[in-house]
Amino acid sequence: MRVWLHRSSVPSAYRFLVAILVGALAFALTACGGGDTERAGKPVVLTTFTVLADIAKNVAGEHLTVESITKVGAEIHGYEPTPGDIKKAAKADLILDNGMNLEAWFAQFVADVKVPHVVVSAGVEPMSIGEDAYAGKVNPHAWMSPLNVQIYVDNMVRAFGELDPDHATDFQANGAAYKAELGKVHAELVRTLEALPVNERALVTCEGAFSYLARDTGLTEKYIWAVNAEQQATPQQIASAIDFVRQRKVPAVFCESTVSDAPMQRVVEATGAAFGGVLYVDSLSAADGPVPSYLALIRHDANTIGAALTGARP
Repeated sequence: MRVWLHRSSVPSAYRFLVAILVGALAFALTACGGGDTERAGKPVVLTTFTVLADIAKNVAGEHLTVESITKVGAEIHGYEPTPGDIKKAAKADLILDNGMNLEAWFAQFVADVKVPHVVVSAGVEPMSIGEDAYAGKVNPHAWMSPLNVQIYVDNMVRAFGELDPDHATDFQANGAAYKAELGKVHAELVRTLEALPVNERALVTCEGAFSYLARDTGLTEKYIWAVNAEQQATPQQIASAIDFVRQRKVPAVFCESTVSDAPMQRVVEATGAAFGGVLYVDSLSAADGPVPSYLALIRHDANTIGAALTGARP
């Protein structure tokens, strides 16, 4: 029921009380909005995918608002930006991308957006894709090595310090703490793999997304296909993986979460190697999923690889 009162008919004391109640209600509604309140006054950093967003949040702490253009589970390689993405980018204060030809859509995406952007992989020693149609091109999956992500963090610390100089010291402290966690993941995997005979120190996966991790931990990499593609694995690719596993007596093989493991199961059947588990690469999971953060992702992959190759699986 609505009651309409003429302003002149309401006593001044009553109008004062109404004003207080309206103000309190407005404050409560604003507080319930959460996100807008938290973003008020903070510079906005936009990343191209969820892995970068999570790393950036750890460096930024409470001082910046960090968001990802792509959502959890999105295919980053062939992503098609929406008009909403363009609007979001135009309102950002800084955009972070991986570079290394990962985001093929990015150059066109930012062509008309007058916002500074930083390539977070700058300074990483690039590796080339070894075969298939992409042979000779840079492998973009540099974040799959914790040592490379330490470089990502350094680039973010510098960029955030320039964006928000008042909190540069905090960014440096956050970055140092995060780099220490990354170093622990790397060191633990290296220690685990030292127990293996040299010939068994091999990482066999469906896709060639682990080149940097293999290089930095002393593993020999073998994959069924170099880059995730829609077509099925060829008999030649599967046969090559089978020969590699047999010759080196590799104890376990793996596949990524974004593709079918059917081709790798054929390798398992032909060689007797164990299927070591599912590895994560391009995207984080939802908050209640197995890899809700980058550290959870890289720890999961490192623990899965180490346990399967050394026979320490539950």
